[in-house]
Amino acid sequence: MKKLFRIGFIFTLIMALALGIFIIYNSENHFEERDILDYNDKLHLVEKALENGEAEKTVESKYDCHIVFDKRIEDRELNQLYRNNALVLDLVVNGEYVGKVGWDDNRQSYDTLKRAFFGGSIYLWAIMLITGYILLISFYVSFIKPVRELTKFSEEIAKGNLDQSLPIRKNNLFGNFVEAFDLMRSELKKSHIREMKSEVARKEMVTDLSHDIKTPISVIKAACEVLDAKAQKKLIDIEGEENNAFSESEKKDIEYTREKVETISQKADLISSLMSNLMHSTLDDIDKLEVNPVETDSRIVKNFFEKLKNYGDIIIENEVPAGIVYMDRLRLEQVIDNVVGNSHKYAGTDIHVSFSETSALSSDGINKDNFIRITIKDSGKGVKEDELPLITQKYFRGSNTKESSGYGIGMYLVKRYMEMQYGGMEYYNDNGFTVQLLLKKV
Repeated sequence: MKKLFRIGFIFTLIMALALGIFIIYNSENHFEERDILDYNDKLHLVEKALENGEAEKTVESKYDCHIVFDKRIEDRELNQLYRNNALVLDLVVNGEYVGKVGWDDNRQSYDTLKRAFFGGSIYLWAIMLITGYILLISFYVSFIKPVRELTKFSEEIAKGNLDQSLPIRKNNLFGNFVEAFDLMRSELKKSHIREMKSEVARKEMVTDLSHDIKTPISVIKAACEVLDAKAQKKLIDIEGEENNAFSESEKKDIEYTREKVETISQKADLISSLMSNLMHSTLDDIDKLEVNPVETDSRIVKNFFEKLKNYGDIIIENEVPAGIVYMDRLRLEQVIDNVVGNSHKYAGTDIHVSFSETSALSSDGINKDNFIRITIKDSGKGVKEDELPLITQKYFRGSNTKESSGYGIGMYLVKRYMEMQYGGMEYYNDNGFTVQLLLKKV
């Protein structure tokens, strides 16, 4: 506001100066009034000189007048005098009207006034021109230049150059805005540095975590192999015994043990595969993990849920519709494990699983795609409505996860992996939390 006030004050001052010059020129230049008595005296002197026989030219030069010895009104010299606004009087010599005598002395005053008016106009034009340039320069310095600097500064920020500071000038009309803009740049730079440090920390965490998990997995795999070998040996010994009343019961117990050992071994293999992926990527590079969907029998999906009995009661309400779907078995198993594991962790209730078929418009908006829908539902408290749209964002953790470990990428991966298998996912609250997974049929 101070800058605008200053520009307005300078403009008013210069315009007042121009008006003052115009008034001064106008007051100093004016037409002089004729003294009729003086001209009557001059007329008598001219008449007397002509009566005394003085030459016409001599009289004209002596009294600064024009003598016209012609009584016709249309005389050219007389008409010229009238056009020049000269004072024309009748000329009488020796009592006889002989013509006219005129004084054209106001012509000089008129020319002087004309030159003065022209000079004043030039001065006024010059003042207006200078004023215009001053205003243009002030407008450029106050408005255009700061805007250009802001534009250039924004382009540098868009390029990722957060080291270039924005000059803050004392008289800048946008001073507060520029200061806030530069403060934003400084905070962005700090945030970028924090992000880089966090990225390094996450990479180190994932590397250490992968290494630490690999070791117990190897021990688990080795223990499973030992247990399976012992169970198999014992089973052979029982089959070799005759008339053993407990052989059938023991045989069933051993087979049950071998089944559980096989489940543990399979889970260890799954964890080992996941850790192998994590060893070659970080949480920030998770989007680079490959998903390779191939044509697969849909009925194997039921097996993925049967392997998760350690999460509690998983109630499978119906059979999987038979069909061929696009599936990456490892990724789908990971997705199902993630969804069921979340329900077990945060809801702690029975988990109901059902299967159905559905269809939806394809991406071209004309044809229809057919899907097998997997519905996984718990009876917990669900997710807060304001957090519901955010749970598939990377690193987001809801308010109910403070006491639970995790990195906030589970549901993000579920959504991404399902989409990369040409399917999708939907989720909502319905007396608990419900997740629907869509597998595209071939």
